[in-house]
Amino acid sequence: MSSGVEKLRRMLEIRACEERVQQLFAEGLVRGSTHLCIGQEAVAVGVVSAIDSERGDTLSCTYRGHGYALAMGMSLRSLLAELMGRSGGCCGGKGGSMHLTDPDIGFLGEFAIVGANVPVTNGAALSAQVLGTGAVSVAVFGDGAVNIGAWHEAVNLAAVWKLPSIFVCENNLYGEYTPFAETSPVPSVADRAAAYGSPAIVVDGQDVDAVEEAAHTACERARAGGGPMLIEAKNYRFVGHSRTDPATYRPEGELEEWMRRDPVQIQKQRLIDKGELSARRFTEMTRKAHEAVEEALQWASNQAWPVKSEVREGIWV
Repeated sequence: MSSGVEKLRRMLEIRACEERVQQLFAEGLVRGSTHLCIGQEAVAVGVVSAIDSERGDTLSCTYRGHGYALAMGMSLRSLLAELMGRSGGCCGGKGGSMHLTDPDIGFLGEFAIVGANVPVTNGAALSAQVLGTGAVSVAVFGDGAVNIGAWHEAVNLAAVWKLPSIFVCENNLYGEYTPFAETSPVPSVADRAAAYGSPAIVVDGQDVDAVEEAAHTACERARAGGGPMLIEAKNYRFVGHSRTDPATYRPEGELEEWMRRDPVQIQKQRLIDKGELSARRFTEMTRKAHEAVEEALQWASNQAWPVKSEVREGIWV
């Protein structure tokens, strides 16, 4: 498991990056749309802290996946260049914000189609099962994905075949603009796991340590042949669904209430209380995170645009 300070460092880097991306989008420098995970950093860092890409573990996620890409080990340079459509990006500038991918670090990528990554994760899990590698595959999705047919098919198949699949739902209360309660007859995503004979854990998605512990439990069970597990992380995005969404559908005071449980601040205070962090060091870590983003942005800005001869490179068919 990662140290508490290291998890905080990762969250600070993700937060600094997302805040800068928000500015870049407003300036017209990000190609296409972008979906930020500001407020949800603890789930990405907590889940990734429990897996090991060196032993073959893989992860796929929703299009709100910048945080997962960075947590898995993608460089800030590669991520920002991709968002800006430059050839130095992880997909040569052709994928953009919603298709970040790097199989070399076990990151199977973001999926722009809601729920489409869940069957793909089963494929990676089946491969690990057949080859006997002991690896697990994690699928991350939002609460909106659990009403998609592919989600139910994949969760069912994983249970039948006892695949080493870990299903992680970031329940941020809204499927795009619609409250979860208006689209589900049960109060929690975790309630659905029982229909497929799978265990489920509901965890505080604002607490990185709690998320890591839940993910570690699911991974150990999967590695031992116990099959899949569903983790529902209750969390909240501090920004709108996408950069064109002012989020006026949220009840008055809801955002402020959740911001009092900022995952970065929760981890900061925990480490201070344990004597593992000082306010001065936190300030220094925050500064370094922003400096790293600016350095990467400068590098990305100097990368060339993709050329026409590269259009068909990296295409499956």
